[in-house]
Amino acid sequence: MAISHVHQPRRPRVAVTLGDPAGVGPELAIKLLSNPDNLKKADILLLADQSELQAAEADAGGLHVPLSDVAGPQGVQLLHDDTASAYPTVRAEVSKAGGARCIYQLKRALKMAEAGEIDAIVFTPLNKSSLKKAGMTEEDELRWFANQLNFTGTTSEINIAGDLWTARVTSHIGLEEVAARITKENTMKAIELLQRLRWESGIESPRLAVCALNPHNGENGSFGRQEIDHIRPAVLAAREKGIDVEGPFPCDTIFLKRANYDGIVTMYHDQGQIALKLLSFEGGVTVQGGLSIPISTPAHGTAFDIAGKNLASIVSTQSAFDVAVTMAERRISKQQNGATTEVGYAESLKQKILPKVTAVEVATCC
Repeated sequence: MAISHVHQPRRPRVAVTLGDPAGVGPELAIKLLSNPDNLKKADILLLADQSELQAAEADAGGLHVPLSDVAGPQGVQLLHDDTASAYPTVRAEVSKAGGARCIYQLKRALKMAEAGEIDAIVFTPLNKSSLKKAGMTEEDELRWFANQLNFTGTTSEINIAGDLWTARVTSHIGLEEVAARITKENTMKAIELLQRLRWESGIESPRLAVCALNPHNGENGSFGRQEIDHIRPAVLAAREKGIDVEGPFPCDTIFLKRANYDGIVTMYHDQGQIALKLLSFEGGVTVQGGLSIPISTPAHGTAFDIAGKNLASIVSTQSAFDVAVTMAERRISKQQNGATTEVGYAESLKQKILPKVTAVEVATCC
């Protein structure tokens, strides 16, 4: 009788950085890492100096992070390199030094990822103005991460509120540029990426919806033809590939039907962000989607107004950590059982037989 060998997945190795030192990031990292339940989920490596750790523990009301020479259930491994003094910052102030400290630690984490030493990265909030002062020229952190990793594939900032994930066809650009970038190809890429990431997050058969760009779904061409010429063709092409996706739907009503879907593809930044922040501002998560390693962060900012006051809520940071761990576990499990993530994902699509759908007019509303 043949014996089937299934390997027990190893624990994910997660690198954590403190975010902007002038904001609430260090406090949030302490609240995350002092929780013994999180030590049970992953081997955690903290990129910080001892002085930064001690200051952050004081900001978090005296919470203590258990340390260990080797990351594991017994404690966090502190990757101290005695560089903090080179980045003097003032609490609640935008600064070149604050941005440079973030960049320095994130580069360390990315080098570890490229060397195969970690499986995911979680960073607490950054301040975009400080990053720009420190020399970050990309339109956002996602593009910076992609450039640092020499990654040229499809990426999208993924935003999460509870069980609902959203991807964007366009992101950090002016509204005057959006319509020209809504193409069948770009919409298809966003659909495929969100499908893959929801599968990677543990859902074998994700259900997706796609937003329209124009009011009333374009009113059948009266208010623009993006839905007819690009978005709908992308949806149909994705279904041909085995992706369970529907749309386009009017963007002012689709989030009312969110319980029917595991993910929604939006056309531009605020189309999804307004809905998600109304649904779950405190618990929101951002994933740097499409990269070669899971990278997540809380969706809120550095909250300079409450920095150092032990008032920052851990909810979003905890959710970001949990998402990163789940995605890393999924990848590790596939690899240890003889299949790459790519093969597993491709097989999941082959098993899908979706009913044919035809274009229909969408009822208009005010």
